[in-house]
Amino acid sequence: MSLKKTAVATGAALATLATSSLAFAQAAAEEVGKAGANVNDVKGWAALAAGIAIGAAALGGTSAQGRATAAALDGIARNPGAAPRIQTPMILGLALIESLVLLGFVIAFFLQGYAKP
Repeated sequence: MSLKKTAVATGAALATLATSSLAFAQAAAEEVGKAGANVNDVKGWAALAAGIAIGAAALGGTSAQGRATAAALDGIARNPGAAPRIQTPMILGLALIESLVLLGFVIAFFLQGYAKP
């Protein structure tokens, strides 16, 4: 079986499983909705989203900072005379990358505050 056929078969199987589970979940949601458990579900998912947000922000930020620093140092190594012209934009870029990581951190705190009872 070729890779393309395997990918199509896997996609079809996942689509079938996803749609059938939604049908069963709707009946269960009607029963649970009467008890008011939906609020706890939303708060649980908000807590999970907070963890994923800070993890993704940290992973993306460190990856981007590493690549930016490596590229700047490679340019400085090739042309040491251009170091001042490379270093200033690199530091500015690192600060902007770090600001995005801090934004993810703030969003995670907001989600954690929302998730508390």
